[in-house]
Amino acid sequence: MEFTRNEPDAVSLMTSARSFGNYDLPGALADLIDNSIKAQARNIWITCLFNVGDPKVTVLDDGYGMTRKELHAAMKPASTNPLAERSPDDLGRFGWGLKSASFSQCKRLTVITNKDGVLSGAEWDLDNVRDWSMGVFSAQELAEIATPELRQHAGTEIRWSDCDRLSDDGAIKEEDFNDRIVHARDKIALIYHRYLAGDVPKRKTLKIFFNGQEIEGFDPFHAKHDATQELEREVLKVGRGTIVIQPYVLPHYSKITLSAYERLAGIEGFLRNQGFYVYRNYRLIISGEWFRLAKFGELSQLIRIKVDIPNSLDEVWKITIDKTDAQLPAILRYRLKQIVDGLKKRSARVYRSKGGNIDGPNAEATVWSRHAKSGEIHYSINREHPLIAALLAIDHENTRSAAVAVLDVIEQSFPVISFGDDASKRMQEIHQTVTDPHEFRRQVEAAIPLMLHEADGDFSRLAKVMKTAEPFSRNWKAVAEILKQKGWTDAES
Repeated sequence: MEFTRNEPDAVSLMTSARSFGNYDLPGALADLIDNSIKAQARNIWITCLFNVGDPKVTVLDDGYGMTRKELHAAMKPASTNPLAERSPDDLGRFGWGLKSASFSQCKRLTVITNKDGVLSGAEWDLDNVRDWSMGVFSAQELAEIATPELRQHAGTEIRWSDCDRLSDDGAIKEEDFNDRIVHARDKIALIYHRYLAGDVPKRKTLKIFFNGQEIEGFDPFHAKHDATQELEREVLKVGRGTIVIQPYVLPHYSKITLSAYERLAGIEGFLRNQGFYVYRNYRLIISGEWFRLAKFGELSQLIRIKVDIPNSLDEVWKITIDKTDAQLPAILRYRLKQIVDGLKKRSARVYRSKGGNIDGPNAEATVWSRHAKSGEIHYSINREHPLIAALLAIDHENTRSAAVAVLDVIEQSFPVISFGDDASKRMQEIHQTVTDPHEFRRQVEAAIPLMLHEADGDFSRLAKVMKTAEPFSRNWKAVAEILKQKGWTDAES
């Protein structure tokens, strides 16, 4: 057999690189941040400017920079073998990240770097890439175009220009561009939250600045909150690597502020963000995924499971080129399914514990009352509960009579047999409380006018009454926040 060279066409391959992976703006920026982290950068400055519809993007770091030879190697397509053994802290894999991530957003990629006081620079321009012609800057050109920071200190700057995809071929409006910037900032805060919090072993805290503002890491587990349950940690050996599994059950919404709840919920909502959070070398690559081990469901919405994997298991997990997807290895499926099944019950208890009581602690006004006399047990709705009492005190006889009739019907129709059967056989599945803080807020706002009337318009008295009546007392932090936002009280949570 004879062999002949059959090299790819430069224009075709480099243009195709624009579609490698499934990059959006935060995903593309993340690949550049990975390189900065590998270069031991302590600070990373990202600038994304609308520039009248012709966006300009730069990523500057204070890492150790590259020599001319190292820069040319980094700019080479597929610069590393994905099967080659790498440093344990290496966040790369295919050697395409810098190029494919950049070209997913722009047509011209410029890199300027300083190592040991020597500047080097190179550029790929997809409009001028025939015969693999990469631009290389002279010392004079570098002296003119390098930033003062880069001329004085080690580091690397990446520039994107001719950003046709980021700008939707120049059609994007500034408002939409700004939405993308906010989304990118928030995603970076999530992806690198462990680096930003200084939680990565043998590494100092990383700082990332986005358009001049420092990014604060966002922990999807809310681990520092007192009500977050950090459950049993498990270590599994898989081939040459070790996987660490750390489950969390997040707090009930009544334990946190509405703003904290909404940030934890994200755009898709709390339900969609439950599941596994997979980290590769402490960098988040997958969030809110069950790998078909469970369904997204209300009673498991508070479960989030941190999974740490090393880069030595990339092939086993089938990490994609854009590092945004992976496949659960079959060897782990059964054990993780066991963990998930146990956790779902613990998450459900957080909501079940919010159900009403019969005898409230500390003279709490309960909704239901229990009566036992002459061998008979009877449940009734507590007419002295502040909200119910206010309803029965309405100054309209027909409305008041109708309210009494409704309460009587509810009491007489209590499903004794069905409830008894469920309580004895399926107690874990009984679920009676509101799981959405927005729905709870609607209930509170609907109840306030009626209760305020009974309190003679005294907001301080209203707050005291609500603090001793269920379900408001059990969710007092959320109620107090609503009252304060409305300016109805200065009640503290």
